[in-house]
Amino acid sequence: MSDPLYLSYWLRGFSPHNMLRHFEKLLLNFPFSTISPRGPLLRIYALAYTEPPLTERVFDWDAEVSSVIELAHEFENPDCAFLLDAYWDLWKHEGNWRLTPCPVTLICFGPEFENETGDHLRVEIQNEDDFLPRPAIPGSPSKIQSNIKGLLRLAHDLDDRLPVEQRKLWSESGENFAAKLQAALALEE
Repeated sequence: MSDPLYLSYWLRGFSPHNMLRHFEKLLLNFPFSTISPRGPLLRIYALAYTEPPLTERVFDWDAEVSSVIELAHEFENPDCAFLLDAYWDLWKHEGNWRLTPCPVTLICFGPEFENETGDHLRVEIQNEDDFLPRPAIPGSPSKIQSNIKGLLRLAHDLDDRLPVEQRKLWSESGENFAAKLQAALALEE
């Protein structure tokens, strides 16, 4: 079973007053799926994930980011986390290669929300295998390379638009994803 892949950001000057502005920049720069089966779902939690969500709302697939942020502002509080479940179009091999809407969660953690890593913004990708070459599958190098380029483009765009103090690409297992990728690429050679 594959681990989730995380892209975490720690931002300079992050505060309860600007957290949703930073979340909005993340959302505006994220390449949302154009072929997803449904629109994004915003969930807002207070204190910790063990608490029931304060609200949940599904948006139309073509909803403006401003409408998501508008709802988030209604619950703006330093002890809240804002999670937007959406889709990202990535190449997947399921019998053959095709562009597929893959689940992703975009998260903004309020400074007082219970968060084990202390990151401020996070992109949670369901399956790290979508970014690891698989030599046994024909066409894997070019399709996986396309997925990796999309991830690097996102990181570059966010680096340009956010006051980044630290950025980390990691998997749930705690393994360094860059090292894992290098090992997989070495098998390709």
